[in-house]
Amino acid sequence: MSRIGTRLALRAAEGKAAFVAYVMAGDPDPGISAEILAGLPGAGVDVIELGIPFTDPMADGPAIQLAGQRALAGGQTLAGTLEMVRAFRETDGETPIILMGYYNPIYSMGVGAFLAAAQAAGVDGLIVVDLPPEEDAELCLPAREAGLDFIRLATPTTDDARLPAVLANTSGFVYYVSITGITGAAAAEAVAVAPEVARIKKASGLPVCVGFGVKTPERAAEIAGVADGVVVGSAIVERIGRGESPAEVLAFIRSLADAAHGD
Repeated sequence: MSRIGTRLALRAAEGKAAFVAYVMAGDPDPGISAEILAGLPGAGVDVIELGIPFTDPMADGPAIQLAGQRALAGGQTLAGTLEMVRAFRETDGETPIILMGYYNPIYSMGVGAFLAAAQAAGVDGLIVVDLPPEEDAELCLPAREAGLDFIRLATPTTDDARLPAVLANTSGFVYYVSITGITGAAAAEAVAVAPEVARIKKASGLPVCVGFGVKTPERAAEIAGVADGVVVGSAIVERIGRGESPAEVLAFIRSLADAAHGD
């Protein structure tokens, strides 16, 4: 079992949802970004989603778009992001890290070179939002062969006819996008999420983590009651963008993690 599966199974055995935190690599600068990344496990984060900055993040709202722009302006690259993971692994060999982003930077590096570098750095999984199942041969299948989980997104518009294709080569967990639209656009509602989580779990046999629209500890606790994991990104990135210190950002993340865990 991968680090991702192991961590989610551990939380499930405890009767708790996992907490997944998204941060953009290199935001607002490499030093602060590395400090926040290093502090995430101590703040209660079970799984880290590390964003790969990209110039055209079509699925992301203003907060994450701006985070990517700050990172790119500071010189962050895909190679630099992999180096961040490698440095993190010098002191933490247990916390799963998922790289989340778009295919263009990976394609530019070359799929083979990227997967070899990601595996060597200690990456556990990938979320590549602009590669549909019809393109699994591009990256999904090679990633699975390299031992990386490939996590697919399901949405409120993923009906029963489409769901099998989405799930076919998914591993680690299924990321359920709780709203229709971009990141940070609306609030997730547990009453609407619960039946979708149950439907996806029945079809996949995988844990289902819910993201998009979770911005507060109260909402994290609500979603944790109906999902295997809770994902927060925009609310964290907004605080980084406002110039909060790493200590302040990590304190906010701790409040989200505690809520998701029911602590």
